[in-house]
Amino acid sequence: MAELLVVPEELAGGRADAVLAALLGVSRSTAASLLAGGHVLSSGRPVAKSAKVGVGEELLVERPETRDPLEVVVEKVDGLEILIDDEDFVVVDKPVGVAAHPSPGWVGPTVVGGLAGAGYRISTSGAPERAGIVHRLDVGTSGAMVVAKTELAYTALKQAFKDRTVEKVYHAVVQGIPDPLEGTIDAPIGRHPGYDWRFAVIEDGRPSVTHYEVIEAFGRASLVEVHLETGRTHQIRVHFSALHHPCAGDLTYGADPRLAADLGLTRQWLHAYRLAFAHPRTGERVEAVSPYPADLQYAIDVLREGRV
Repeated sequence: MAELLVVPEELAGGRADAVLAALLGVSRSTAASLLAGGHVLSSGRPVAKSAKVGVGEELLVERPETRDPLEVVVEKVDGLEILIDDEDFVVVDKPVGVAAHPSPGWVGPTVVGGLAGAGYRISTSGAPERAGIVHRLDVGTSGAMVVAKTELAYTALKQAFKDRTVEKVYHAVVQGIPDPLEGTIDAPIGRHPGYDWRFAVIEDGRPSVTHYEVIEAFGRASLVEVHLETGRTHQIRVHFSALHHPCAGDLTYGADPRLAADLGLTRQWLHAYRLAFAHPRTGERVEAVSPYPADLQYAIDVLREGRV
């Protein structure tokens, strides 16, 4: 929607970004962004943020439409595959770079939007942007994820995750060889005291328990199978980083960038490999397995062939 502003005498001679901020009642940085994006015209030409404006000068402001960060964008999501399609739920194979649901600060594709784009109609209680979401995988983590289709399944699966009866098995490639080769990491996790976007093992954190077993050891790295007893944000990444065996490629939590480059990784080697739970209607065991995506399989091949 376009808005015509006329520069009053008291603001004449000022910089365009300062004048625009005053006329629109916005911050100077917001005004500068509008100018830099070519959204402010004078006599049909874009106005530079440092330009001086004259008295009576007409500024035509075309504010770009801003999308509600919680709006579900219905779209086809490349790589979003269906592992199990049941009357009550669907198990998806979530690719890297896809969030579970819309949230402030995320403008990329989502599982909710991808399922809607594929014709799935999820009908459950709760916020529309989280329809059917009973658990989440990080944007940078791929693998099996279940989404409820019905209210019955939503209620039952939410309770199952709360009761920790859902079997969540991850595979990860971590740097070095953990000692012992099989064990449990029981260490509380909370927000990192120095970085808002990171988590850490801290004394007053939430209880967090990770069970692991080394499947293959390659020297510079190991393939481990991980069973989660709890489901804290970044739990596997934080726990293995605390052991000084961060997930390969996980630069946020201290991974060696040289190993990441050697393995062709642009994200952490972490994959939700298997998901098993009781069917919400029949109680029968349901199990879904997600094969390694191409980038993670390539890294495994490099390690197995001794190329690093």
